[in-house]
Amino acid sequence: MEESLNKSIIDKSEVMPILPEVKEEVNAYQYSPLSLAYLGDSVLDLMVKAYFVGNVNKQTYKYHKDVTRIVNAVNQSEFVDIIIDELSEEEMDIYKRGRNANAHSKAKNATRSEYRKATGLEALLGYLYLKGNKDRLEYFTDKIIRLYLDKNENI
Repeated sequence: MEESLNKSIIDKSEVMPILPEVKEEVNAYQYSPLSLAYLGDSVLDLMVKAYFVGNVNKQTYKYHKDVTRIVNAVNQSEFVDIIIDELSEEEMDIYKRGRNANAHSKAKNATRSEYRKATGLEALLGYLYLKGNKDRLEYFTDKIIRLYLDKNENI
């Protein structure tokens, strides 16, 4: 395990979803924060699924259990608390727009505060995806998977 801590657990060539061709600078304000969160939710889900399928051989229902534990609002909220100080000014702005968006739904097993923080994270990931910022997407996905694996060492 010590050796693996020095390298990314995400194989960048296999996990990264196809990024859009960015022809000009993406303006975050041309998208609603909930649209960015909608996209970010899918991007995170795909990257986490690709990690598990590519690195751990198990039955699909077991993949599903691991992935849903990572991408749920409670874990995403906890992850935000860990990385909040690492966000650039621009990333913090996107995160806050997503967090403060008026979502009309709530997660089943999360508080309103946790759900809002998770929505902010998803908005940030959606923005990074549209912007084509693979490095930051991989960095955050790597960290959220590591957080989960560290808490659940028996996986």
